[in-house]
Amino acid sequence: MKRQRQRGSAIVEFTIAGIAGVTLLLSTVQLGLMMWNYHTLAYAVHETNRYIASHGRGCTNGGNSCAINVGDIATRLTSTALGVDTAKVVMTLTSQSGTVVTCNPLSSCLTNSTQWPPVAHFDNNAGNTTKIKAVINLTPAIISLWYGTSGSRISNVTLPATSEIPIAF
Repeated sequence: MKRQRQRGSAIVEFTIAGIAGVTLLLSTVQLGLMMWNYHTLAYAVHETNRYIASHGRGCTNGGNSCAINVGDIATRLTSTALGVDTAKVVMTLTSQSGTVVTCNPLSSCLTNSTQWPPVAHFDNNAGNTTKIKAVINLTPAIISLWYGTSGSRISNVTLPATSEIPIAF
C-alpha cells in the first residue's frame, strides 16, 4: 500500500533537479562564451594598439611611408579578434591631444583614410600615448531569464577593453 503512494515520485524529483541542472549547465556554457569573447577582444585591442604605437612620427619623416590610417587599424582589430562578432563591436581611438574617432560598428571605419595617430598637435610624436577602446554588446540566451536589481530583465552584457601605450617611434 505504501509503495503505491510513492509511485512516480522519482520522476518528479528528477524533473525538479533536472531543471536546475540544465539551467546551471547552460549558464556555465554562456559564461564561458562571454569570457572567451572578452579575452579575445582584450587581446585584439592590446595587439592593435601595439601596431599603432609602432607607426608614429618616424613613419612620416625622412622619406618613410609606413604611416597608417583608421581603416588599417579597424582591419587589424577585425583580423586579430578571431571569432568575435565585429558587427557588435564599437571602437574608439583617442590621441594625446584628445582627438577622438569612433567606429560604430567597427566595420564602418574599414574604409576610413584618416591618418592615425594624427599629425595635428604632434600627436604622432614618440612618447605620446595612443588609446584604443573597444566595447562589445552580447545578448546571451540564458541571461534573458534573470532580472536585474531594478526588477527589469537584463537583455545584454557590455564588455569593454581598453589599451593605452606610448608611441615608440
